[in-house]
Amino acid sequence: MFSIPEQFSNATKANFESQFAIFTSLTNKAFEGVEKLVDLNLTAAKASLEDTSAAAKQLLAAKDPQEFFSLTAARAQPNAEKAIAYSRNLASIASSTAAEFSKAAEAQILETNRKVISLVDEVSKNAPAGTENAVALFKSALGSANAGYEQITRTAKQAAETYEANVNAAVSQFTSAVKSAPAANAAAAAA
Repeated sequence: MFSIPEQFSNATKANFESQFAIFTSLTNKAFEGVEKLVDLNLTAAKASLEDTSAAAKQLLAAKDPQEFFSLTAARAQPNAEKAIAYSRNLASIASSTAAEFSKAAEAQILETNRKVISLVDEVSKNAPAGTENAVALFKSALGSANAGYEQITRTAKQAAETYEANVNAAVSQFTSAVKSAPAANAAAAAA
């Protein structure tokens, strides 16, 4: 049988270990997201540099101003499509990193809560007579804190889903505008 100070000492040690585990897990998830973002940006920069070089060569080879402007206009849609693809990849990285971050944090918090509840139950078995009300009050506060955490988690998930839906809607609107632009430009040129 453990004494109450020994139980709290063990619980404190377990809590620090748990906090270190969650910190390590969240840090790893953050670095994975940053790695993906850096990779996306390097790939985009390299493609942009190659594309710019090819476009400059084409534009310098133009024989007259009409061909120059025609080449410039022809590059607008592919460039817009590349921007859309980049935006989608960026949103995907942000969304998946946030989901992994949330999942890792949630798992660690649930484990910590389980350990705290176990400690409270163990300590309450050895609590001196007359402290039942204090133990019940503590358990009630712990239950309220858990309920509050669950509500915050649900709200955060809803906010992330709403953000992702808004980004997807914006990208869709931009895609539609880009696709309709060549038709509008052709109609204007014919007029």
